[in-house]
Amino acid sequence: MARSLWFKLMGAFALVILVGVAIVMFATLRTTTGQFELYISQQGQSWAQSLVPGLADYYARTGSWKNVQSLLQSSSGGMMGQGSMMSGGMTLAPSPKGTSASVSGDMLTMMGHRLVLADASGTVVADTANTLIGIHLSDNDLASGTPVIAQGHRIGTLLVAALDMPSSPINQFRRSVSMSVLISGGIAGVIALLMGSLLFFQVTRPMRRLSQAAQSIAAGDLSQRVPTSDDEVGQMALSFNTMAESLQRMEQQRQNMVADIAHELRTPLSIIQGNVEAMLDGVLPANPEELESIHQETLLLNRLISDLRTLSLAEAGQLTLDKQPLDLGEVVTRVAEKYRLRAEEQSVALSIQVTQNLPQVSADAGRVEQVLVNLTENALRYGASDVGGQVTLGARAVPGGVEAWVSDTGPGIAPEDLPHVFERFWRSKKSRNRQTGGSGIGLALVKQLVEAHGGRVSVESTPGHGATFRIVLPTAS
Repeated sequence: MARSLWFKLMGAFALVILVGVAIVMFATLRTTTGQFELYISQQGQSWAQSLVPGLADYYARTGSWKNVQSLLQSSSGGMMGQGSMMSGGMTLAPSPKGTSASVSGDMLTMMGHRLVLADASGTVVADTANTLIGIHLSDNDLASGTPVIAQGHRIGTLLVAALDMPSSPINQFRRSVSMSVLISGGIAGVIALLMGSLLFFQVTRPMRRLSQAAQSIAAGDLSQRVPTSDDEVGQMALSFNTMAESLQRMEQQRQNMVADIAHELRTPLSIIQGNVEAMLDGVLPANPEELESIHQETLLLNRLISDLRTLSLAEAGQLTLDKQPLDLGEVVTRVAEKYRLRAEEQSVALSIQVTQNLPQVSADAGRVEQVLVNLTENALRYGASDVGGQVTLGARAVPGGVEAWVSDTGPGIAPEDLPHVFERFWRSKKSRNRQTGGSGIGLALVKQLVEAHGGRVSVESTPGHGATFRIVLPTAS
C-alpha cells in the first residue's frame, strides 16, 4: 500500500511538472516570438521608410515601375543607402539613414524577410522572392505597408513581409526557443522529481510503519506501536497507538475474565463434587444439613451464571428493558426494608434518606431494584461488616434526573483501587476471598445496567471513612 501511495504521489507530481513545463513553454514561446516579431516589424517599417524616398525618386525619373525588381533586389541585399545606386541609367540618392537602414536590411534579409512593391492599383510589380508579381493585394494587405508618394500622389506601396518557410530563420528561432525551454524544463523536472521522491519517501515511511504494525496486530501481536509526530500522519499514528492499547487492554481483560470465570465456576463445582463423592464413599452422611450445603453452592453457581448472562447482554446492548415511569424513592425504600433484618443481625444501622415528591424516572423497575440490591449487598458485605457500622440508602432530585445512593462507614476503598471497582471479577485485597460469598461481577453489572438506562454511576471513598456509590437516572419525558 505504501509503495502504491508513493507511486501515486510521484505520478501526480510528474504530471504537475509536465503541465507546468508545457505552460511555461507555451507562454515563453508566445511572449518571446511576439516580442521578436514586433521588433522585426518595427525594423521592417524603418527599412521600408528608408527605401521609399529612393523608390519615389526612381518613379519620378522613369515615370513607371519598369525594372524596379532589380532595384529591390539590390536593396534587400543591403546596397540601398550605402551610396548611389544606378538602375536603368538613373541615379538614386542615398537614404539619410543609410547606415541604420543597411543594418536593418541585412538583418531582415537574414531573418527571411522580403520586399514587395505594389503600384497605385495594388498590383504587385516587384517581389524579391519572385512569387507575388502580378498579384493584386487587398486593401487590408496594403494598409500594413509604407506609401510611396511622388509629386503629391500615391504611386505605390512598399511592404516588408516574412517568408513563411520551415527553414526560415524566424521559424528556426521558434524551434530554438522551444528546445531551450524544453531542455531547461526537463532538467528542472528531473531535479524536482528527485527532491519530490525524497519528500514523498519521508511522507510514506510512517505510513509503511503504520501498515506493518496493523498487519502485525491482525496477526495477533497487540504490542505494536508506531512513532508519532505533530502533523496529520502523526495524529493518525497516535490514534493507531490508542486503538492498539485499547485492543491490548481488552484482550488482557478477556483473558483475565476467562481465567476468573473458570476460577469462580470451579470453586462451587469442586465443593459440590467433593461433598457428593464423600457421601457416596460414606464419609459424609446424606442428611439435610449436608444437602443444604450442596444446595447453597448450586444457588451460588446459578446466580453467577445468571449474572454473567445479564452482564454479557448489557455489554452487547441486547438486554431487554421494560421501561415505565418509576418512583425511584419507592424502590430505594423497598430495598432498604428488604435488608433491614439482615442489618440488625449484623448489628449494622440501616437508615433511609428519601426526598418526598421526587420526579419519576423512565426505568425497568426490576433492573433498578437489582442495581440497588447489589449496592446494598456490597455495602453490608464489605463496607459495614463490623459491629456498629452504618449503611444509608437515599434518593433525591438532581439536574436532569434523580440520584440514588448507598453509603457505608466501612474501611473505604484505596485511591489506586477506585478506577477498577466496576471491572469484572475485581476485588480489593482485603476482600479477595469467597468466604464473603461475592461473585466479583456485582459492581460491573451495576455499571452496565445503569448505562443501559442512559444513566451514570460513580463512587466516592476516603480510606477509613467508608464509600458512597451513586447512580443517576434520567427523568421520564
